[in-house]
Amino acid sequence: MSLMTIFTAPKPFTDPHIALIQHNAIRSWLALGDEVEVILLGEEEGLAEAAALYGVKHLPQVARTASGTPLVSSMFALAREHSTSPLLCCVNADILLTPDLLTVGRVMLEKHSRFLVVGQRWDLDVHEPLEFTAGWAGRLRQRAQQEGKLHKATGSDYFLFPRGCFSDMPALAIGRAGWDNWMIYSGRAQHFPVVDATHDLFIVHQNHDYRHLPGGQPHYKHPETLENIRLAGGRRAIFELPDVSYRLVNGKLVRPPLTRERFWREVEIFPLVTLHSYPLALAMYFLLHPRKAYREYREGRL
Repeated sequence: MSLMTIFTAPKPFTDPHIALIQHNAIRSWLALGDEVEVILLGEEEGLAEAAALYGVKHLPQVARTASGTPLVSSMFALAREHSTSPLLCCVNADILLTPDLLTVGRVMLEKHSRFLVVGQRWDLDVHEPLEFTAGWAGRLRQRAQQEGKLHKATGSDYFLFPRGCFSDMPALAIGRAGWDNWMIYSGRAQHFPVVDATHDLFIVHQNHDYRHLPGGQPHYKHPETLENIRLAGGRRAIFELPDVSYRLVNGKLVRPPLTRERFWREVEIFPLVTLHSYPLALAMYFLLHPRKAYREYREGRL
């Protein structure tokens, strides 16, 4: 039995650059060895051929939004149904993973039955097929640190958790903002460790444009993003990496420093994660950020 099942819903393999970086990503996952199983989800063009090429599972029967975007809830359910690994990892199809993932998974699983691991990525321009020969992870790290940059602490591109977690996800769309934020919020609300593993887990995002989206624009204002936010519980439930409960540093869980900003953020989210009350969370937001909250209210963004 494998330790971990990595699953994703790739974009169509029709755009040459998207195809290139997705092939690179899948090959990096397989380079992690026999402890990893890979599942490709969806029926996008070229996906069945990629699964056959690499000898990995292909599950086309993913539930979708009215616009045809795969639902994360369906992806999670299928991955759980078609694997036996104690750990599941949902990852974006442009992400290069390193053996750090297995190390972190073992450390967390040894001590906790429920958790969520997320983290920042390194952004890197990649325009060629990568080689995954001996020493590849070290070479990738060196290149990313020399040519790339660490992405800001906003969303996350991978989600590592035990298979029993997140079985009650709303019908959130993949590839749109909001669903990754819901993961962090849900973990905090369920009071299991939500861990930022940036220090210990090195991953690389291969940069790309947004030609696959309407108008070639990022997804933050896409209608399905707005629906994700609604289904996630509203804008107060949009949590980001600074909202984790722990950080993983050299294999040990440590609490984030209690800065002034973090203290007041914890006060702000207390009604949501402890009392499970959105109205109280909204009231707290107005109390702590009156001008900003009133402006958002007038603009219809609350």
